[in-house]
Amino acid sequence: MNYRETLDYIYQKLPMYSRMGSAAFKKDLTNIRVLCEHLGNPQQHFKSIHIAGTNGKGSVSHMLGAVFQTAGYRTGLYTSPHLYDFRERIRLNGAVIPEEYVMDFVEKLKPLIEKIEPSFFEITVAMAFQFFADQKADVAIIEVGLGGRLDSTNIITPELSVITNIGWDHMNMLGNSLQEIAAEKAGIIKENIPVVIGETLPETKSVFEKIAIEKNAPVTWAEDFLTASHQTLDTELLSVEFQKQDGENIIAETDLPGIYQVNNLRTVLTAIDVLKKRNWQLADAFVHDALKQVRPLTGLGGRWEVIHRDPLIVLDVAHNGNGVAKMVEHLQHLSYRQLHLVIGMVKDKEVENVLQILPSSAHYYFTQAAIPRALPATELAQKAASLNLEGKTYENVNLALQEATTNAEKEEVILVCGSIFLVAEVDKAQYVRSPNFARA
Repeated sequence: MNYRETLDYIYQKLPMYSRMGSAAFKKDLTNIRVLCEHLGNPQQHFKSIHIAGTNGKGSVSHMLGAVFQTAGYRTGLYTSPHLYDFRERIRLNGAVIPEEYVMDFVEKLKPLIEKIEPSFFEITVAMAFQFFADQKADVAIIEVGLGGRLDSTNIITPELSVITNIGWDHMNMLGNSLQEIAAEKAGIIKENIPVVIGETLPETKSVFEKIAIEKNAPVTWAEDFLTASHQTLDTELLSVEFQKQDGENIIAETDLPGIYQVNNLRTVLTAIDVLKKRNWQLADAFVHDALKQVRPLTGLGGRWEVIHRDPLIVLDVAHNGNGVAKMVEHLQHLSYRQLHLVIGMVKDKEVENVLQILPSSAHYYFTQAAIPRALPATELAQKAASLNLEGKTYENVNLALQEATTNAEKEEVILVCGSIFLVAEVDKAQYVRSPNFARA
């Protein structure tokens, strides 16, 4: 099989969450263990850092990846889902896994795939582990796909576990209370392995404390370790001044400018402090340089990603209540005349909860991604209308964005959000190549 045929095989042959939803989620670790044992347990041949959480885990993973790269470590990075290319999921020092490696890996495993019928995610995780082992990675940053306890990535014994936060998402699989969701995420906490908790709520902190005590895992609470005292925000840079418990001030800047990145930055800086105490050589100069160029170092997209100016066009993968609330908070820090909001969501999200957060003053363009899980634009528009959010429907995101661009004046904002799959379908090239766009 060539590369395209290989992708078609794993997309169509294997249960895939983006296509099927919860039916593709395997609620045990049997298949991933069988796959990795067949491969010689590659996950045991590199050191790792494990990242879970409702929101922010992708940004935290990419930030840490950038820091380790800049510090000279041979750095693997596993994240999901991808935006544009399957290979984005598996990177080494920022470069995506080669097509030939993907083809060879799937071809060699086809007999076992046919026998045990793993999910798409299980095969992808096994591929990442094998690639990092083959490439002799010094460290791999491993992002949890969904939950934690039963996620396929949860067969590693990391140097550090990180849980960014807990919010309402995937309740049909993780539980109907914040305590239940927190317990699933806390499933990545390992015996005697330190854990950093980025954000807590009264309902979740006791869950983390209990499981950490049971596992004898030292806990560092990022909210206690660092306090954000001042922040400066523009369209492509976020600068935050933090104060440590001992009174020392730290200034951190990142090219991921979403206001929600304040919490992610705090989590990353706390994690780095813990890692330094475990003898990882992550000098302050490396950290400073890396955080200012996370996008070019790691290829991260879709997090307050500016693709055009005058009007300002932004892509953001915010898709649940917590994420969208932070996105709206970010908008409140900007000065603009009118907001044009291009939105599409999937069926298994708390759609009404998200819509209630959005501003009624915006002009809306309702659409859907080209996946079976997508909520039809007409249904989304009906739900929105009941909340006084008015707009038209469009067959796909590019038609919606084209209309928004036609309607928007200079000094206005167009924001595309609601689903990572929707953002992935945006034809960025025609906007990025526009004479109205020049990166700072």
